[in-house]
Amino acid sequence: MDVRKVSHSIKSEHNDVESNSRATRWRNLLAFWFLGLCNNYGYVVVLTAAHDILASKFGTHEHDNGSSSITNTTRDSRGCNAVSTGAILLADIVPCLIVKLMVPFLPFFIHVRMMTCVLCSISGFLAVSLGETQWITIFGVILTSISSGLGEVSVVSYSHKFGKESIASWSSGTGGAGIIGAFSYAGLTVIMTSENALLTMLIIPVIQAIAFWLLLVHPAEQPIVKYGIDSQEEIVKMPKKTIPEKFRLLPKLMKYLIPLSLVYFFEYFINMGLYELIQFDGIWLSHSDQYRWLQVDYQIGVFISRSSAAFITFKKVWVIAILQGLNVVLFSTEAIFFYIPNIWIVFAVTFWEGLLGGGAYVNTFYSMLQTIPAEDLKDSLGIVTMADSLGITLAGWTAMEAHSAICKLPRPIR
Repeated sequence: MDVRKVSHSIKSEHNDVESNSRATRWRNLLAFWFLGLCNNYGYVVVLTAAHDILASKFGTHEHDNGSSSITNTTRDSRGCNAVSTGAILLADIVPCLIVKLMVPFLPFFIHVRMMTCVLCSISGFLAVSLGETQWITIFGVILTSISSGLGEVSVVSYSHKFGKESIASWSSGTGGAGIIGAFSYAGLTVIMTSENALLTMLIIPVIQAIAFWLLLVHPAEQPIVKYGIDSQEEIVKMPKKTIPEKFRLLPKLMKYLIPLSLVYFFEYFINMGLYELIQFDGIWLSHSDQYRWLQVDYQIGVFISRSSAAFITFKKVWVIAILQGLNVVLFSTEAIFFYIPNIWIVFAVTFWEGLLGGGAYVNTFYSMLQTIPAEDLKDSLGIVTMADSLGITLAGWTAMEAHSAICKLPRPIR
């Protein structure tokens, strides 16, 4: 036998294995990025489009004399809307929260779940774009919210089979959804109606399906190793937990749930209740433009931090919660007293706020992948996904009260 031929054959097989491994790794990372993008894209865009379509179709537009046909948009000396943006976002987040509270404790049929996500996303786009009544349009927003919540619970739980990089890639995709969604919708509505723009975006759930069923390389069931009495290794399948067993995981997960919930509570208290109350007069941006660009600035910060796990990680998420709480103090006092001299300072703090929010999200799940036992990981990841929606929901209620209270105060002179 020719030793050189055997050696060459072994090296060739080794190189093929390495090449296949690298190709699989990059396919999976790309798949998780697109899954994150598609999961949050519809949620972002449909909410914005629903507001526009309700205005154009159902009479929530301004009359020729400049007065609004809807009484809840009357404005006072501070330029406040009678109902804060918290009310709109609260209606959008509640279905997502309900899904996240229930689904982690249900059987994990990943393919059924993802098919449900795709169908809800398609139905949501169609309902918002083609709905002939307000209720159908709002139902479309609810369907998209369900799709987003179910997708996050399912894909984050499923990521336990793919390692830490999958969470980093997923988080980056969800961060990109805010920026890409906002800019693509704004760009498309320049050349077509909101309804047609949404119909064009039906490609998003199609991409989601392609990423999950064609691009992602699904691994086999992961076994675990147990040692019997005679010290012999026994390979068994990962056991499926009962509902009571899943509930018993909750106390151990509070160290992840509470800090992440607090970060999102503080973050969305600012976004829903305070952004629209911060105004700079006599600058190059109108009040509505200021609000819009604060949102863009925030989304850029979120995208950068959610994409940062490959370069830097941070285990103490409770520190991020404290820092985000300090941001609440700063934004609240600014909304009341108008003491910050320049809007660029507000933009800088808003960017920082986005960095903290995105960083808390990715680092929480990254830390869980490193510390939680393999047999508990899938269910634990799914349970902790409820943290952000829980924080956002509580922030919505609180932000509406704070918004109302601040609007009753006299408008300060800057």
